Amino acid sequence: MRPRLAPSSIRARFTLAMTGVSLLVYAVIGVGVDTAVHNRIERDAFRDTQRAATEWIGSMRSPTPPQPITSARVPYLQLVDANGSVVSASRAASGLPALSTLRPPDDDRIQSVVQCANGRCLMLTASRVSPQEAAQLWGGQTHIVYAAMPRPVLLATHRLEALVAVCVLVAALLTAWVTWSLVGRTLRPVEAMRAQIAEITISDLSLRVPQPSGDDEIARLARTANQTLARLQDAMERQRRFGSMVSHELRRPLTGLRTQLEEVLLFPEADARRGVRDALATAERLQAIIEEMLMLARISTGPRAVEPVGLAALAREEAARRGGGPPVQVSADEELTVTGNRVQLAGVLANLLVNAQRHTRTGVQVTVRRADGDATVAVQDDGDGIAPGDRERIFEPFTRLTEGRRREPGGSGLGLAICRAVAETHNGTLYVEDSPRGARFVLRLPLAAPHG
Repeated sequence: MRPRLAPSSIRARFTLAMTGVSLLVYAVIGVGVDTAVHNRIERDAFRDTQRAATEWIGSMRSPTPPQPITSARVPYLQLVDANGSVVSASRAASGLPALSTLRPPDDDRIQSVVQCANGRCLMLTASRVSPQEAAQLWGGQTHIVYAAMPRPVLLATHRLEALVAVCVLVAALLTAWVTWSLVGRTLRPVEAMRAQIAEITISDLSLRVPQPSGDDEIARLARTANQTLARLQDAMERQRRFGSMVSHELRRPLTGLRTQLEEVLLFPEADARRGVRDALATAERLQAIIEEMLMLARISTGPRAVEPVGLAALAREEAARRGGGPPVQVSADEELTVTGNRVQLAGVLANLLVNAQRHTRTGVQVTVRRADGDATVAVQDDGDGIAPGDRERIFEPFTRLTEGRRREPGGSGLGLAICRAVAETHNGTLYVEDSPRGARFVLRLPLAAPHG
C-alpha cells in the first residue's frame, strides 16, 4: 500500500490548502512591500541629497565658497573642480578625497548613485554646476558638487527582509488558525449528523440527525437525510407489515394443501383423484398469491420501461375486452397523454373494471378528464358502494371486505394494492371518491410534458 501523504480530514486538507495559498499570496505581498519600502527610502534619500546640492550651488557667490551648512541627514558635501581637487567641503567631508569620480554630462547635470567603498555605502548625488554659474565663478571651468549621506540601516542590512518574512509567517499562521476554526465550526453539524447516523440501526430507524437552522447546504443536507430516514422507516414498517401479512396469508393455503395431501395418504380408500384435484387447486391459488406478491415487489421499484400513453384510447381498449359482463361506457372529451409503462397502466384499468363489473347492477361508466393540470380516469359503478371507513383499508395488501369474499372467494386481496403501487410509481394517486351511488375509483396521473 502507498503511504498516505495527504491528511484524511477535510478540515486538515482545507486548512493546509488555505495556508499554502495564503503563504504564497502573503509572500508576493511581502516582496512588493519590501520593494516599495526600499524604493521609497532611496527616493527620499536622493531627494534630500539633491536638495542639499542644489541649495549649496544656489548660495555660491565666490570662487571659493564658504563651508556649507549641512543637515543631520546629509552630512557630506564637496565642491570638486575639473581636476578632481576638493575646493570646499562640509565639516564631515573635510579632509577627505573626492567622494566620487562620477561626472554628469551637460545634458544630464544631476545623477544619483549608491557608492560603496571600504565597507561603507553612501547615497550620493553628483550635480554639475551650470555653465553660466561656472563662467561667472571659475571662468567656465567645470565644477561638480557631491552631496552624500550614509546608506540607511534598512537598506544596508536585511532587517526589513527579516521583518517582512516574520510578518508573512505570522499572517499565514493566523490564516491557518482562522481557517481551522471556521471549517471546524462549519463541519461541526456534519460530525453531529455522522455520529447520529452511526447509532441508527435497522431495528430502530426512529432517530433523526440534528438539523441546524437556516437554509445553507448543511441544513438542506440534514433535512434530506431526515426525509430519507423517514422514508426508510416507513418502507421498513410497511415491509414488516407486509411480511407479517404474507406469512399469514401463505400459511392458510399451505396448511390446507398439507391437510389435503395427508388425507390422500391416510385414507387410501377415499377418492384419491379428487383429493389430488383439490390439492392442485390449492397449489394454483398459492402460486397466484406468490406471483401477485412478486408483481407488487417489482412494481415498487418503479416502471421498467416508459412511453407516451393515451389514457382515452387505453380505457376504450380495456373496456372492449370486458365483453360478456355488464356494459362499460367510456366518456372522453380529449385524448390525454401521460408518460408511463403501458402494460402496468392497462393492468390498473383492467383490475378496476373487473371490480366494478363484479359489484355493479346495470353498468360501468369510465370518464377520462383533465383536472388541475393532471389526467384523471374515474371508474364508476352503481352497486352498494364502499363505506368511508373502508376506502383506504381496501388498498392494503390482503384486505378483502365481506362482500368481496362472497362474490369472489378465491381472490388474494392484492389487486387494489398493486393498482395503488402502480399509480404511486407513476407519481400519481388512486383513491375512492365520494359518489351519490356505487363506488367511484379515481386514477390521477401527471400529464406528459409537451414536446418542442
